[in-house]
Amino acid sequence: MTSPISRGFRGRRAAPGAAKLPPGQYETHDFPVLSAGPTPHTPLATWSFTLTGAGGQKARWSWAEFEALPHEQLTTDIHCVTKWSKFGTEWSGVSIDALLAAGAAMGVQPAPYVVAACDGGYTTNVPLADLTNGKGWIAVGYDGAPLPAEHGGPARLLVPHLYFWKSAKWIRELRLLERDAPGFWERLGYHNYGDPWREQRYAGDE
Repeated sequence: MTSPISRGFRGRRAAPGAAKLPPGQYETHDFPVLSAGPTPHTPLATWSFTLTGAGGQKARWSWAEFEALPHEQLTTDIHCVTKWSKFGTEWSGVSIDALLAAGAAMGVQPAPYVVAACDGGYTTNVPLADLTNGKGWIAVGYDGAPLPAEHGGPARLLVPHLYFWKSAKWIRELRLLERDAPGFWERLGYHNYGDPWREQRYAGDE
């Protein structure tokens, strides 16, 4: 596997958020593995990533093409809805800002809402505003190594300011939509937004 840091590497960025616990959370030094189904193992030779515009426009990258996009490193805290938080996690990947810029060059226009679609059929929804301006990434590396499959490798969405179910594992597509479309857990009663600082765990939480 190639290095998760490409020739377009732009240095280290600290993601927003102070190193403290949101309400109802506890700190862990482990990285628990939680999944709704079996772990996919897609060969990099057949892996691809697609950005789909609201009008049906598509931009698609093979693994080699995705690795050629500008990559960043960041250090951030992450917070799971099951109440664990892990401080100072280190990631590398492509920012959603860079991905949208590359997609725009191929005719893909932004829209207010996003659905992340993954191997295994998992989906989750995030407003585009929560992915842009340095808030979201497609992560391909963790702790200085390629992202392990059990943590969503070869690529996962990373949205550290929201509960971690929004950071969808094994991501293969971002769909840009004019209207919000709840994903897998959101349809089963989880909060549509998922702000850990407001304890937005389940539908009905403020």
